[in-house]
Amino acid sequence: MNAYIFPGQGSQHPGMGLQMYNDFPQAKELFRRADEVLGYSMSEIMFHGTEEQLKQTQYTQLAMFLHGYISYQCFKKAIPDMTAGHSLGEYTALAAAGCLAFEDALQLVEKRANAMQKACETEPSGMAVVLKFDSAIIEEVCASITDEVVVPANYNSQQQLVISGSIKGLELATEKLKEAGAKRIMMLKVGGAFHSPLMQSAQDELADAIQKSPFAVPVCPVYQNVTAFPTTDPELIRKNLVSQLTSPVLWTQTVLNMVRDGADAFTEFGPGPTLVNLVKRIVPEVGTECLGADASEL
Repeated sequence: MNAYIFPGQGSQHPGMGLQMYNDFPQAKELFRRADEVLGYSMSEIMFHGTEEQLKQTQYTQLAMFLHGYISYQCFKKAIPDMTAGHSLGEYTALAAAGCLAFEDALQLVEKRANAMQKACETEPSGMAVVLKFDSAIIEEVCASITDEVVVPANYNSQQQLVISGSIKGLELATEKLKEAGAKRIMMLKVGGAFHSPLMQSAQDELADAIQKSPFAVPVCPVYQNVTAFPTTDPELIRKNLVSQLTSPVLWTQTVLNMVRDGADAFTEFGPGPTLVNLVKRIVPEVGTECLGADASEL
């Protein structure tokens, strides 16, 4: 069974999508429609913007959604048996599965990105990755810090867990984790504390837009970040999508559940093999590939 997966923020780069735009009339039309919906040229920012510009949350999320969705439309070989996306990529997965129309998904991503950007500006915060260390100890350390916000945010693989919170919370957690034996902890270049309680204002703002958007029954099960389980129920999808902003991304658990349910080939649609590399670490025995105009450049 084929599993189609879609990345979140992180693998964006200047020039992303330009090759697809030049090579596929369908891509050109989708970029045109996106620019029309947004009211400005997001395609111009993707094709000719600077690296710093693309790192801004309000542009990064739109760029990754557009690249993932358009890659899927240009390169898909069959209807997926199941889909999943990492963080922002969950919106792309829902659109690819027919749960959200392209324009509706695009508008939700724009609202999500703007709401998260505002939340990032209210308090200094960030994220850090902890490599090759016991996740149970990481969870215990985060739970022990009660006067600052710091929580597990992304369960990326058995060897990689990202924590999220206030700058002070991250500093305290880093100190305690090193005392507990952690050797590699690195701050990530992100705008704020995604998938933490510090995103509550963004979640509140996005909830209304999600409730008002039309969701259809997807053509295949979608595995959601909040639960790591598949669903085709539009109301449950809405509920989990709202919770996603302040809840951890259970990516390791998602991949293991997809394999348990029959996935033997994972295809990532996006500008690079970010998720494919994680899948290889989680379940080395499955087949993987990355499809997208930029993948061959890496």
